Amino acid sequence: MKNNLFQPRLLHNFLIKNAEKYSDKDALIFDEKRISYSILDAKSNQLAKSLIELGVKRHDRVIIFLDNSIESVISIWAVLKAGGIFIILNSSIKPNKLLYIMNDSGAKVIISSTSKYDVISYAYNNNKRELKTIWVGAPINKINSFSFNDLIFSQSAEISSRLSARQEQIIDYNLAALIYKSGSTGEPKGVMSSQFNMISAARSIIEYIGNTPDDIILNVLPLSFDYGLYQMIMSVLFGGTLVLESSFMFPLKILQIINRENVTGFPIIPTIIALLLKMKDLERFELNSLRYISNTGAAFPIPHIQKFSQMFPHIKIFSMYGLTECNRIAFLSPDEVYKRPGSVGKAIPNCEVFIFDDNGKEVKPGEVGELVVRGSNVMCGYWNSPELTNNVYRPGLFQGEKLLYTGDLFRKDNDGFLYFLGRKDDMIKSKGERISPKEIENILCAIPYVSEAAVIGVPDEILGQAIKAFIVLNDGLKTDENNILQYCYQNMESFMVPKHIEFVNELPKSPNGKIDKKILKAESIMINPGFKSNLLRFRKFTFSL
Repeated sequence: MKNNLFQPRLLHNFLIKNAEKYSDKDALIFDEKRISYSILDAKSNQLAKSLIELGVKRHDRVIIFLDNSIESVISIWAVLKAGGIFIILNSSIKPNKLLYIMNDSGAKVIISSTSKYDVISYAYNNNKRELKTIWVGAPINKINSFSFNDLIFSQSAEISSRLSARQEQIIDYNLAALIYKSGSTGEPKGVMSSQFNMISAARSIIEYIGNTPDDIILNVLPLSFDYGLYQMIMSVLFGGTLVLESSFMFPLKILQIINRENVTGFPIIPTIIALLLKMKDLERFELNSLRYISNTGAAFPIPHIQKFSQMFPHIKIFSMYGLTECNRIAFLSPDEVYKRPGSVGKAIPNCEVFIFDDNGKEVKPGEVGELVVRGSNVMCGYWNSPELTNNVYRPGLFQGEKLLYTGDLFRKDNDGFLYFLGRKDDMIKSKGERISPKEIENILCAIPYVSEAAVIGVPDEILGQAIKAFIVLNDGLKTDENNILQYCYQNMESFMVPKHIEFVNELPKSPNGKIDKKILKAESIMINPGFKSNLLRFRKFTFSL
C-alpha cells in the first residue's frame, strides 16, 4: 500500500494516483465517448507494455502523428510509462517535414492513422533508419507494422513485470517530450522538455487559474500545439475532465458542448473569440457553467474583450504569454484586463523575469530590452542543436543555472507589468502558432517560376499576425495568386499558407545584399512615409494568365 505522503514526481504518476482516487470519473470525453480514469490508466499501461515489447527503451523517441483523439491521449501516457520521449505532430504536416523530424529525432516508432499512409510512406521510404509503425485503423500489410487495437489488448506476465521495472528507472530529470517548432533557420527544432519542467509549468498555470477536480476543460486546440497539449496534462494533474474536440470548425457544436457537458474552462486563441463574436445569436447560449476563458500567443483585441465581457460578465478572462521554450511566462489576472490594456501581466508563480539590454544589464521601467526568464519551467534546450541552445539558454545567476533569452522585446511599467513590443528576429505569430518566414520562403522558392520570395507578418485583428508573401517571378514568366496558393496548400501546413500575396519587380536589398524586410513591413502597414523613396525600387504589379 502506498504511503499517504506519496507525492507524484512524474507526469504519469498523476494518472496512476487519480485512477485510484477517481476510478470511475470521466478523464476524457471525445466525440461523446467517455473514458474513465481507470480505463485511461489501464489502456495506456497495455500500450506501454507493447512498446517495451517492440523494443522501446528509456529515452527512445516515439512519434505520435494523429489528430486529436482518444488514441492520441492513450499514446502520450503510454510513451511516458514506457520511459520514452513523445513527439506529437500536427496532423497537417507534410512529408518532407515529417521525414526531417524522423531523421532529426532518431525516432524508433511512429503511431499514426491509416488515413495518413501517403505522408508516412514517403517519409518511411526515405528514412535513414528502421522505423516501426503502429496503425490506428486497419493495419497496413508491411514489415514492422502493427495494429493499435491489437497492442492495447496484448497481455503478458513477463511484459507486466518489465513495465514495473521500467517505472522504477524513470526520474523527473528524464526528457518527457520533444516539441518541434519552427526555427529561424527554416528547419523545425525540437524543444527538450523534461518531466520536471512540464510538471512545474503545469502546476504554475493550475495555481493562478485556480483549477480544481470539479473543472471540466474543453480543448479544441491540437495536442501538437503546446497550449493544447498542456490542457490534457493539466486536467490529469488536478483530477479534472478534459472534453477533447478535433477542431473549432463548427462553432455552434462547440457552444452546445459547453452547455451539455457543463464546461468550466475554455482555452482559446484570438481567432476563436473573433469567430464567436461574429455569431448573431451568441448570447442565447448563456454559458452559465463557464468559469473562465484563457488565451496565449497573440493578445485578444480590446474591443473583443469588451464585447465578450458585456455578453458574459460572469466569465473570467486570463490573458497569458509564453514560449514553447518555457511553456508559460506571464499572465494578466482578470481584474487587470481593463486597467492595463496591452499588458501580458506579471511572471507566473515560481518564475522570475528580467528585461536586459544588449549588454546584459537590466533596464529601468519604461525602457525596452529583451525578456529573460528564470525558473524550473525553463526547458532543457534544443535537440541536436548545441549552438542554438547555447545562444538561447545562457549561464544564469548561479553556477550550472540557465536563463532563457526569449528574443522578444518588452518593457515594464512602474508597477512591474510587462508589455510585449515585438520579436528581435522576424518570426511570425499567427493563429497562436510561431512560424518561420524562412521555412515558407524556402517552399515558395522551390516553385520553378519563382525567382525570389520574402515573407513577413502584418497586423491582423483576428490572426494576431497574417502572413504576407512578396514574390519575384523569373523573367518572362507569368502566374497568379491562385496558382501560388494551390502550391502552398499542397506543400505546407494550413496555418503557414500566406493570407496576402504580392508580385513585385524586385525585392529591396540592404547594402550587404540581404533582403530588407524593414522596408517591406513599413510599406505593408503604412506607418512610415520616410520609406517612400526606397519603395520606388520595387513597384508592385499583378500577373494574370
